[in-house]
Formats: sequence, structure tokens, C-alpha cells
Amino acid sequence: MTFDGPKRLHCMDTTSQASSPDLHPAARAVAQLIDGVDDARLDDPTPCPQYAVRELLGHLVGLSTAFRDAARKDFGPSTNTDPGSVLPVLDDDWRTVLPRRLEELAESWTAPTAWDGDTQAGGITFPAAIAGRVALNELVIHGWDLARATGQEYAPGEASLEVSYGVLKPAGDAPGRGGLFGPVVEVPENAPLLDRVVGFSGRRPDWQPGD
Repeated sequence: MTFDGPKRLHCMDTTSQASSPDLHPAARAVAQLIDGVDDARLDDPTPCPQYAVRELLGHLVGLSTAFRDAARKDFGPSTNTDPGSVLPVLDDDWRTVLPRRLEELAESWTAPTAWDGDTQAGGITFPAAIAGRVALNELVIHGWDLARATGQEYAPGEASLEVSYGVLKPAGDAPGRGGLFGPVVEVPENAPLLDRVVGFSGRRPDWQPGD
């Protein structure tokens, strides 16, 4: 996951954002990339230094499952495991499982109760109202990772990008960030919103395979 710890999560300001953003557009944007992933490219690099395409896809399956269960308050191995503890494993049936998980994830956050109280994901307990936004941001950022690694077009919606920007921007000057959520990459203020979001996530908007 790309968030950077429980203190950051609990301090995130959500007052300026919609109370329950729709995860369906971001989930569909990721699902639309699946057919464009050639099996021959599963070992290609991605903007996540630790992940090849296959690990990134495995991570998408895992995070979709974890945040689906977080919305349902169905706690267990899917929600209490640190995703950075081991490299994700991509099962052979990922082409059918991932679209289903993405749809289940988005649908689970349409329930008003999903946004109430606290929940758990990645072994961290934090407010559900924040968890839903973190889940959406995960889709936006890792969708970009997958698109860039596999040479596909990617255009998440403005509303999804605004949520991601709200999740990521307050951490712009946070010290000691690591893992998948690296140091902020400076991007011009007049750059497209997607580029600014990508920069806040610690990625170079101009990243290409082989960089």
C-alpha cells in the first residue's frame, strides 16, 4: 500500500472532501487495463522498484480484497497483514479474479456503514472514512503504475484524482517516507492533476520502463 503509517492516517484532513466518494470509476479504470497486459511482460519493471508487473498485479488483487473486507468490517488475514512483509504472489487465475475483486471493492464502499467507525487494513486500525479514501488512492496510483509499465493509456476521472490529491498532499513534506511511498517528486504547479498526484506519491510522471 502507498500510505505511510497510522499517525499520518489518523491526522488526515477529510473535511474538504466528499463524505463517501465513489470507487467504481477508479476500479473500472484499473480493470480496463487487464486485457492490455501481455503475459510476456509479467516480469517487466514498474514504477514500484520492488515490484515487477506480476507483483504489482498480485498487490492489486491483495489490496482489493483487503479494502473490500475493511469496508465490510470482516477482519482477518486479508486486513491484518502488512502488505510490505512479503512480495505478492500472482495466481494463475488473476485475469478472472482481479476484475471481480475490483468490482467487489467498489461495491462494498457503497454501503453507508462502510464509512462509519474504525476499520482495519494492512494491519493498521484507522477511521473507515479515511480507509475508503486510501483504497481509492491505491487504485489510482497503482492503476497508473500498471498502465505505465505496460504501455497503456490511463485517464482516471477528475473526482478520483481530487481524492488522491487530498490523501497524498498533506504528506508532501513528511520526513522518512519509504517503501512504495517514496520521497515526493517535485512537479510544476501547473502540471496536469494526474502528474501532480503521481509526484506526491513519490513517482516520476515521466517514468518509462528501463528508467
